[in-house]
Amino acid sequence: MNVVIVGAGVAGLGIGWKLAKAGAKVKVLERAQAGSGATTASGGMIAATAELGHSETPEAAFARRANELWPGFVADVEAQSGVSVDYRKNGSLMAALKSEHRGHSHGGEHPAASGGQPNPHAQGADIAMLTAEEARAMEPMLTEDVAGALWAPHEATINTHALVRALVTAFVKAGGKLLINETAVLVETEGGRAIGVRTPFALHRADACVIAAGAWTFGVEGLPPGALPPVIPVKGEIVVLTPPAGAVLPKHVVWGNEIYVVPRADRLLVGATVERAGFDTSKSPEAYRWLLRQSTGLMPALEDWNVAEHWAGLRPATPDGLPVLGATAVDGLYVASGQYRNGILFAPAVAEVMSRLILERANDFPAFDPRRFDGSAPHVPASVNETAHRAPGKDSGFQEWHTGF
Repeated sequence: MNVVIVGAGVAGLGIGWKLAKAGAKVKVLERAQAGSGATTASGGMIAATAELGHSETPEAAFARRANELWPGFVADVEAQSGVSVDYRKNGSLMAALKSEHRGHSHGGEHPAASGGQPNPHAQGADIAMLTAEEARAMEPMLTEDVAGALWAPHEATINTHALVRALVTAFVKAGGKLLINETAVLVETEGGRAIGVRTPFALHRADACVIAAGAWTFGVEGLPPGALPPVIPVKGEIVVLTPPAGAVLPKHVVWGNEIYVVPRADRLLVGATVERAGFDTSKSPEAYRWLLRQSTGLMPALEDWNVAEHWAGLRPATPDGLPVLGATAVDGLYVASGQYRNGILFAPAVAEVMSRLILERANDFPAFDPRRFDGSAPHVPASVNETAHRAPGKDSGFQEWHTGF
């Protein structure tokens, strides 16, 4: 089977690698460089509990499945590529601040906020509720304003740049072909079936075409109206801090004060804003100041740390907040997009689900059917329409969670 995949982010590369290992002949087309979109712009968190908790929704079930797959996925990609991806199962601390309960945050709220509040329903058998003293014992830099925290020991992080290098290497070693700076212009069809993807340089014919272009999914042309699901870009910004001499990085991912902080080697990532700004990836001074203000509200000692980087990326989002994974109304055309904030977390499950769908016609998660938006999906579970995604923030019920402290 010949497969062409549009997009060399973690989704496209993961799917391509899985298919190539199964014997398919796979090309991945990338408009820029591999992983240059949302993949390397993300914080690299594998945080099923912090993001989705223990709710019984298709998205939460998918997150838990992905979380289970990650250790094996890491072992396999490292063995095949020889590249370490720095997978760290160091846990997440989800802190509640007293000032949030009083209805205000430190220094005001950025209008694009809501990138880092823990899920209020994240308690379960493997989750511990900590007092303020216990939380500060785990992370001494936490503000004295902390009211308490939830501790999720199974949460992990990964170096996204290393992950991209590993996936590219493993994919190519498995027989795949990666074409960078090769923009997909349109999908060619014959008799209502997708027969390939055209770029400025060639027509890449295929038995199956997969659009895994992240925020750019909806921009591929040549298809009937409604053939592709409505995926929109949602901008997110992150700042990176480095410690002064003698300072020590946090040991865990910490969520609180509407942000998260992620230790990575000798740096600390602080994120992230959420803003609908089209395809604008410019860095906002307001977001920069807001992230720094929130970080010092969570960990006052960060005021003395140095800013090393500041970047913006675009997440792919759908109207109902759920991913779009599966076949479209055009025969031979598939979509893997709409992961929004969870592209890294979902990656192994996306690769598994899409490869099974393409090779075996098995649809493990019908709730994510891309055709649910055009009405042609064979079955749309009620939970898809009832469980609209809400970015963690002040309207998420978080205050209800930390009233127990």
